[in-house]
Amino acid sequence: MLKVEGINQYYGGSHILRNVGFEANAGEVTVVLGRNGVGKTTLLKSLMGVVPVKTGSIALEGAAITHDTPYHRVRKGIGYVPQGREIFGRLTVQENLAMGMATRKSGDAVPSELYELFPILQTMKGRRGGDLSGGQQQQLAIARALAAQPRLLILDEPTEGIQPSIIKDIGRVIRMLAERGLNGVRMAIVLVEQYVDFAAELADQYLVMERGQIIRRGKGSEMERDGVRELMAI
Repeated sequence: MLKVEGINQYYGGSHILRNVGFEANAGEVTVVLGRNGVGKTTLLKSLMGVVPVKTGSIALEGAAITHDTPYHRVRKGIGYVPQGREIFGRLTVQENLAMGMATRKSGDAVPSELYELFPILQTMKGRRGGDLSGGQQQQLAIARALAAQPRLLILDEPTEGIQPSIIKDIGRVIRMLAERGLNGVRMAIVLVEQYVDFAAELADQYLVMERGQIIRRGKGSEMERDGVRELMAI
């Protein structure tokens, strides 16, 4: 689904991403781990086109998207849930979800499947996004990204500041999306996370970043054996 080869990114004179490359497959969750400041969020922004890459290539289902705008990447099937959620606080839940459908045909209804994934949004669809709890806002942000029916879903630390009960709900939805997708079409999921236990439960493959590069990678089932927890604690 996604193929990243040798991407480099700079902020001023700082080399933020260093020859990063990996693949993410449909039906799988790829977890990117690392401490604060190692380049994880910059990597996701590069995948989404929010920041341009200096060198390297990004392909979605075999088609180059390296120089596409974020808008075109959404149209081609990428959904993005940024760190901090960034919902529209003055818009209702229903209106936030409608914003996520901007690339679809005018008049399309918000898919009922989104409310099935996150029942609380059905209950609160007339409430303003800014009045929701942090966990509810995170569910809304994920649902908004899913409204465009992406084939690749990118999430940046979805557990940050979220209560444990909602973390479990979000984990259940992520796993279900990888396995079943939307409308029966499986999707690839790239997830940045610092919560190792949450990552280990979901990861089909993992990548550990340090100083802008991938220093370790492997199967999600082998994270403990590979000492990922110790790497995160250094």
